Amino acid sequence: MKSIVTKLCIGFVLGVFLLGCTDDFTEINTDPKNFTTDAITSSEYPLFFQRALYTPNFLPFDSARGPFQLWHSLFSDVYANYFATTAPNFDSDQFILVGGWLNGAYRYFYSRAAPNIKFAEDAAVDLEFDLENAMMKVWRVYAYHRVTDYWGPIPYSNFGNLENQVPYDSQEAIYADFFTTLAEATTVLQANAGGTSFLGSNDVLFGGDVDKWIKFANTLRLRLAMRVKYVDAGLSQSNAEAAIAGGVMTSNDDNGLIQTNLNFTNSYTTITQWGEFRMSADMESVLKGYQDPRVATYYAPAATPDAADDPAGVEFPYEGMRNGQTAESKATTTFNDLASNMAGPYTAGGDPGPAWIVMTASEAYFLRAEAALEGWAAGGTAEDLYNQGITQSHLQHGYDGTNLSGDDYVTSALTPAAIDGTDGPVSTVPVAYNAGGSAEEQLEQIITQKWIALWPDSEEAYAERRRTGYPTLYNRLNTLNPNIAVDEIPRRMTYTATEFADNTDAVNAAISTLLGGPDLGTTKLWWDAKN
Repeated sequence: MKSIVTKLCIGFVLGVFLLGCTDDFTEINTDPKNFTTDAITSSEYPLFFQRALYTPNFLPFDSARGPFQLWHSLFSDVYANYFATTAPNFDSDQFILVGGWLNGAYRYFYSRAAPNIKFAEDAAVDLEFDLENAMMKVWRVYAYHRVTDYWGPIPYSNFGNLENQVPYDSQEAIYADFFTTLAEATTVLQANAGGTSFLGSNDVLFGGDVDKWIKFANTLRLRLAMRVKYVDAGLSQSNAEAAIAGGVMTSNDDNGLIQTNLNFTNSYTTITQWGEFRMSADMESVLKGYQDPRVATYYAPAATPDAADDPAGVEFPYEGMRNGQTAESKATTTFNDLASNMAGPYTAGGDPGPAWIVMTASEAYFLRAEAALEGWAAGGTAEDLYNQGITQSHLQHGYDGTNLSGDDYVTSALTPAAIDGTDGPVSTVPVAYNAGGSAEEQLEQIITQKWIALWPDSEEAYAERRRTGYPTLYNRLNTLNPNIAVDEIPRRMTYTATEFADNTDAVNAAISTLLGGPDLGTTKLWWDAKN
C-alpha cells in the first residue's frame, strides 16, 4: 500500500483545502502530516477539526454522494431492512456483496475520513490542544467502529505508518483500544466540564460544549459495551456501568446532530433523486401495526397507495416492498409508484436536507434498558428506560406520544400488521412492555423499538440485528448468494480489491490469523457471538 499524498493544497487557502483538496488524497495509507502540523496555527486548526467531523458521515459537498450510496444505501440500508432497492441490477438486496461497491466505500474512508481524523488528532497534540485532542479521540472511535463493524479486522493502530504494508488489528484488539481511548478522553473532558472549546461553530457536532462531548463519549462507550455483551460479558458490564455512571445522553438537548448547509448537505437529498430504493415491507408492517406517527417523518405517501389494508379508522398511505425482489420483478413492476419514497425533506434536491443524526438520547435509553435487563446498574428499570426511549424518540421528531388513533403509544397493545392479503405481520411483538414476559421477549421489544428510533442510521441498526437477532423481520424473497440463505443476513463485508492489490501481505495475514474464518459474508465478527 503506497503512502504519500501526491499533491498538497498548501498556501493556506484553507477554504480551498477543506472543501476541495480531498480529491488529492489518492492513496489509502496517506500520511496526513505531510500537510505539516508545523504549518498550522491555532486560528487555522478549527477548520481541520470541522472537516474531520464531516467526512465519516459523507457530508462534504465534494463527491461524497457516491461513497454514501456504496456504503450506506446499497448495504446497511437494505440489511437493516429500512429500504429495499428498486433498480433491477442492484444485487446487494439479494445478498451479493458487490466487490466494486465495497471497494469504493472502503477507499473513501481510508483516503478521506481517516486522514482527516488522524491529522486533527495529531495536530492537536503538536499545538498542545489537550481538550480538542480528547474530542477528536472520541470521534476517532465513533468513525472506526462503523468500519470494523462492517469488515472485522481492519488497519487501525498502524494507519499512516508510511510503510508499503499496513498491518491489520483484530477486532478484539480494536475494541479494547476503543474502551481505553474513551476512558482516557473522558478523563480529559471531565477535567474541563462546564467549559467550552475555542472551536466554537467549527465543532459542527456540539458547538464546543464540553458537557455534551462528555455525554456523547459515555453514550458511545455504552453502545460499544453492549455490542460485546455476548462475547465478553464482564468487559461489557464494566464499561456499560462506567459509562452510565459517567453520564450519558438523557434528553434531546444532548443529541449529536450535524446541521447541514449548501456546502455540506445530507447525501440522501442527492441519491433519492435517482429513484433506486423505497420503503421496506418490514417498516410498513411495524409502523402500520403500531400506528406509529413517525412514519410521516421517515417516509412519503406512496404515489399509488393501497387503502385495502389500512388500520380501521386510520388512513395509512405508506407502502413498503419486500426485500430480495428479482431483477425481472423490479423491471416489470412499478415499485417506485407502489412503495413509499423517503419523506419530503430527504428528497428535495438542491436543499441541504435534514441534520445528520450521529447519536440520540433515545438510543441511550434503549441501551440502558438492555443493561437493566441484565441486572446491571443502569439507573432505572428496564421497563421505565424502554418507555423513556420511545418517548424521547417521539419528542425528537415532534410527536406528543400518541399513535395515529390518538391513543397513548407506549401503553398500546398493538402489534405489527399484515402488509397485504398475502404477507402476514412481520412479528407479534407488542408496543406495551411485557413485564411478565421472558428476558428474551423483553429484549426483542427493546431492540424492535430501538430499530425504529435509530432510523436512518442503518449501520447501527444492521450491527444490532446481527448482534441480537432482532427485530424479527421478513425473509428475503430471493438470494443470489449461495452461501447466504433467504432467512439469514450477511454477517460482514468482504475485503476489497484495493487491499488485495496494494496491501496484499497484510490483508492475507488478517484473513489467516485474525478473521476467524474465510473472507466471506458468512464469517461472524468477534462480537457476533449470540448464536
